[in-house]
Amino acid sequence: MTEVRFYHLQRTGLERALPQLLGKTLERGWRAVVMAGSEDRVEALNNLLWTYSREGFLPHGNKQDGHAEDQPVWLTEADENPNGANVLFLVDGAESAQVGDYELCCEMFDGNDEVAVERARGHWTACQEAGHKLTYWQQNDRGAWEEKANAGG
Repeated sequence: MTEVRFYHLQRTGLERALPQLLGKTLERGWRAVVMAGSEDRVEALNNLLWTYSREGFLPHGNKQDGHAEDQPVWLTEADENPNGANVLFLVDGAESAQVGDYELCCEMFDGNDEVAVERARGHWTACQEAGHKLTYWQQNDRGAWEEKANAGG
C-alpha cells in the first residue's frame, strides 16, 4: 500500500512548492521521480531546480543527462522509475499506472484551476478504491501545509 498525498496549491505555485518538498525528500535520504505533463515542462522544471535558490540547487537529471541510476531526482514525462526512487511526484495532471510501486506519491495540483481540482478529485477516488492511504494537504494563509483529510489504508 502506498501513501498518496494530495497537495492543493493555493498560496504558492508549483515552482516554489516543488523544490521545498523535493528538498525534504532528499534530506530524508529518499530518491524521487517527478513526472510532468510534457517534455517542455520537464525542461522548465530542470532549469528551475538549477536556479530556484541562490544558496544551491537540487541534484537531479533527466533523459538528456542520462545516468538515471546516479540521479537522486529524476525528471520525466514518462511513467518510469529508472533511478529506483521510492517517492513519486505527479505534477501538471500527470498520471501513473505505477503508484503502487512507490512508498509515497505526492500529487500536486493548482487550486485555482478547476480542471486540475476535478482531476485531483478523480485521482483521490481511484487511489481510495485501490486501497492506498490518502492524505489531503492545503496551504494556509502563510503558505504552510496543513493536513485537512485522510482516508484509506
